[in-house]
Amino acid sequence: MSICTRFAPSPTGDLHIGGVRTALFSWLFARHHHGQFILRIEDTDLERSTQASVDAILQGMEWLGLGYDQGPYYQTQRFDRYAEVIKQLLDSGHAYRCYCTKERLEELRTDQMLAKQKPRYDGHCRNNVPADTNSPSVIRFKNPTTGAVVIDDLVHGMITVANSELDDLILARQDGTPTYNFTVVVDDWDMAITHVIRGDDHINNTPRQINLFNALGITPPQYAHIPMILGADGKRLSKRHGATNIMQYRAEGYLPEAILNYLVRLGWSHGDQEIFSKEEMCELFDLSAVNKAPAAMNPEKLLWINQHYLKTCDPQYIADQLRGYLEQVPGVKLNNEINLIDVVVAQRERVKTLVEMAEKSAFFFREHISVDDQLWAKNVTPDILPALQKLCQQLSTLQNWQAPELHSIINQVAEQHAIKLGKLAQPLRIALTGGTVSPPIDLSLQILGKEKSLQRLQIIT
Repeated sequence: MSICTRFAPSPTGDLHIGGVRTALFSWLFARHHHGQFILRIEDTDLERSTQASVDAILQGMEWLGLGYDQGPYYQTQRFDRYAEVIKQLLDSGHAYRCYCTKERLEELRTDQMLAKQKPRYDGHCRNNVPADTNSPSVIRFKNPTTGAVVIDDLVHGMITVANSELDDLILARQDGTPTYNFTVVVDDWDMAITHVIRGDDHINNTPRQINLFNALGITPPQYAHIPMILGADGKRLSKRHGATNIMQYRAEGYLPEAILNYLVRLGWSHGDQEIFSKEEMCELFDLSAVNKAPAAMNPEKLLWINQHYLKTCDPQYIADQLRGYLEQVPGVKLNNEINLIDVVVAQRERVKTLVEMAEKSAFFFREHISVDDQLWAKNVTPDILPALQKLCQQLSTLQNWQAPELHSIINQVAEQHAIKLGKLAQPLRIALTGGTVSPPIDLSLQILGKEKSLQRLQIIT
C-alpha cells in the first residue's frame, strides 16, 4: 500500500502552532514511508475563509520547508464533485431531504435540553415526506441506527461509538453548500488518503465519517488522533500564552529548524534524544511513539533549541537569515565593509534568537554611535584617560588589524599603566558600541575594521 497523508487546514485565521505540529507529523509519516503528502485547503466556510489566511498557510509551510507532493487543493473548486456524490447517496437511499424549519429544530433542541437529553436531530423527515417538497431543505445522511463504529486509532487504540449516539448529520445546507464532515470524506476518498493524522478534537467526527465511507462502499483510511498542545499552565493553548501564529515565531527570530525540532518532541519521543535533524525525524518518526497525553509548551525549551541551531548551523546560512532582521533595526545600514559571517560567529554563543542577534549587532552597522555622557564619565576617569590615549596612538599605527594583535596591544598598554584589562576594555567598548555589552573587544575591533574603529575612538582623544 502506498502511504498518503494530508494536512487540511481551514483558512479562517493564522496558521496555528498546533496545526503546524499536525502538518509535521503527517509530513514525517509520509516521508518515513516514502509516500505522498497532500496539502488541502478546506475553505467551504465561505463567510470566514479569507485569501490572507490562505497566504499565511502557504507562507508558513514554505518557511518551515514542509513541501507537499500534491496541492494545494481547494474545496471550493470541487463543489460539482460534492454534488455528484450527494446525488449518489440520495439515489442509493443513504441520504434524504430534510424540510424541518429552523423554528422546529430550535423547539426540538429546547425540549431535549429541558429533558436533560443530548441535543440531536430526531429523524422527523427520515421517513416522512411532506406534501410540499418545494420548500427549502437540507440533505441529511441516513446514519445507521444499530450497531457501533469501531475506530482502531493509531494513537489512542480502540474507540467504540454506538450508532445510536449519532444523529443524521447534514451533508448540504439549504443553499447547497456542502458541510465539513461530508467534504472531508469525499476528498479523502478521491485523494486516496491512507492515513488521517489530526488533532484529537476531531475524534467525535470520525465515527460519522467512517459511516459515510461505509455507505459509499469505500474502505476508510486509518486514523491517528494526536493530543492537543497546552500552555505552560496546563490550559488549552491560546494567545494569552504568547505566540500561536507560526509566522509570529519567525518575526521573533526563531529558525524553522528549531520550530520543527521543538514541535516533533511535543508528544513524540525517541529515547532521550532532544536534537533531531530533518533527516533523522523522517527516519525515526513512528506513530506508535506518539503519547496519548497532551503536551505543554515550554518557551524556555524552545529558546534553548533555537540557540542550539544558531550555534551549530552553517554561519553562512545564519548570516543569510540575519540580514532581514538587521534591516529592520533603526539606524542600521548594511554594507560590504562588515562581514555578516564574522558577526554571526562573534554573537551566536551570546544570543537566543535572530532578533536578539540583530539588536546586539546593530552597532557594527550604524554610521554614528551615541555615547551617554554619564556612562562615559563613570568609566573614563582621569587615571584611565592617559592609558586610553596611548592605546589609540598605538592602534592607529597597527598594520595587521586582527584580534590577536589587537588583544596584545590592549594587554601591553594595560600592563604599562598598571590598569586591569577590564577597566581599559570597558571604555573602549562604550566608544565603539555605545553600550557596555559586546563580543570580546579585540574581536569587535577586528569586525568593525581599522577605519571605523579609529573614527569611533576619536571621542577618547
